[in-house]
Amino acid sequence: MTDATRSGDAIHPDNGVSAASDDVVSSELEDLAQGVADQVESFLLALREISRSDDRGSLVPLLLLEVSQLLLAGARLGVQTDFVPSDEYEPDVGRDLDLDAMRERLTVLLEGVDDFTEVFDPYIDPPELVSSRLSDDLADIAANVAHGLRHYRAGSVQEALWWWQFSYVSSWGTEASASLRALQSVIAHDRLDATEIGEVEASQLAAADELELDHLDPYDRPADTTIR
Repeated sequence: MTDATRSGDAIHPDNGVSAASDDVVSSELEDLAQGVADQVESFLLALREISRSDDRGSLVPLLLLEVSQLLLAGARLGVQTDFVPSDEYEPDVGRDLDLDAMRERLTVLLEGVDDFTEVFDPYIDPPELVSSRLSDDLADIAANVAHGLRHYRAGSVQEALWWWQFSYVSSWGTEASASLRALQSVIAHDRLDATEIGEVEASQLAAADELELDHLDPYDRPADTTIR
């Protein structure tokens, strides 16, 4: 969205959280932005390290932890009234990250459990089933939250909050929720003894078994990351 006029549907100025022209924000919003930025940075570092690891046994448990933590930050954004950026045009923060290499590494590591099916909108009847990939969703999530982090590092706190919140409700929140459900399903298949399962479920269970999932301590995370 760099240097593009924002859609009117994306901004709802009829609330009490609008930015002043000089982008001054309250201490409460500063604290919120700092917390989200910390979690985003932790997620990006962890995802990078996970994608470079050859330990498939810890892959799914670590991803489950990281996506869960990021969704907590997203929930904090989702319950706020809409943030409104001070400028009509989004400031230029440079080119987006090239995550193709990481996406490809995750595809290889997640072989057997990468593809999954989700319900696009649980309130649509009949429900619409959508095919997705964990590797694609994780890379897309990373690209979205990294974009907001660049705004934050550039000193545009209100812009970062607007981007994180808008992209959470429009894209990465849905992708992260679907990814979390898929990852939890892999853990469940690994832990539970299923006696009556279909062909598809059997292949997923076999894939989970092949991963030989490690049972992690909650604080056992990749190097250079901490639980925020």
